[in-house]
Amino acid sequence: MRLFLSLLITALIALYAVALIGLGLFQRRLIYPGAFRAQRASAIREVPAGTQAISLETSDGERLYGLWRAPAPGCAVVLSFHGNGSRPEAGAARFAAPPWRTRGWGVLAIAYRGYPGSTGSPSEGGLIADSDAAYREIAARAPGAPVLLHGHSLGAAVAVAVARRVPHLGLYLEAPFDSLAAVAAGRFPYLPTGLLLRDSFRSDDRIAAAGAPVLIVHGALDRVVPVAHAQRLAERAGPRAKLEIVEGDHVSILGERDAEAEALFRPAGVSTPPCREALDAQSP
Repeated sequence: MRLFLSLLITALIALYAVALIGLGLFQRRLIYPGAFRAQRASAIREVPAGTQAISLETSDGERLYGLWRAPAPGCAVVLSFHGNGSRPEAGAARFAAPPWRTRGWGVLAIAYRGYPGSTGSPSEGGLIADSDAAYREIAARAPGAPVLLHGHSLGAAVAVAVARRVPHLGLYLEAPFDSLAAVAAGRFPYLPTGLLLRDSFRSDDRIAAAGAPVLIVHGALDRVVPVAHAQRLAERAGPRAKLEIVEGDHVSILGERDAEAEALFRPAGVSTPPCREALDAQSP
């Protein structure tokens, strides 16, 4: 019996060590699965109606695939960041359609570095550099256009990170987590994830410095990122944050509060020149 217990303990220690090594070596495959499926992605991409495919360069020399729709003159732009297993097409199609298109909004949705169509390898610092490049691209293509930062899941963390450094209309966050470290701790409660994680995405620390209004939409049935993450993040944002808990899971909630978000973040200029005049000119 003593020998059996000794062997069992040895085996458990070995399994624990393997788990630690695996998490340390392959964590970015878990964090950014869409990048590591890039080789199996089709080379032919469907560009959503009303948008155009563009290429933009980051400060460290990577080339990113993006989808762009110019705003009506004087109107605003949604800068949209997708989730870790997704691509920019869905966000571009969504924000190029009503109610956003009706009010003259433009959109830029990018594929992060390492994701299909973009060069490089993903990391927290890399994705933040990508977001900075996307913001600069909007400034170059639509000078003076106000920008709304949108993100889903991992993309919400990217949006919060860039919001600390640039002027923006607000943060529209769907299924956000308060920190990637907290997500990892929930998934791997017996591993020292806080010590092993190279990318922590501490939105809970960053959102306090973001400044503008925040709308958080989270699914009550979300099992990927439990709703407690959104509640904690809203608390850290303070009174400028509005939390909407809706029926649905991690993905089914996407777009559920678009009409509310468009009205909340719509710049005052949409009701006055020059954006109003541009919209009137587009009307039949």
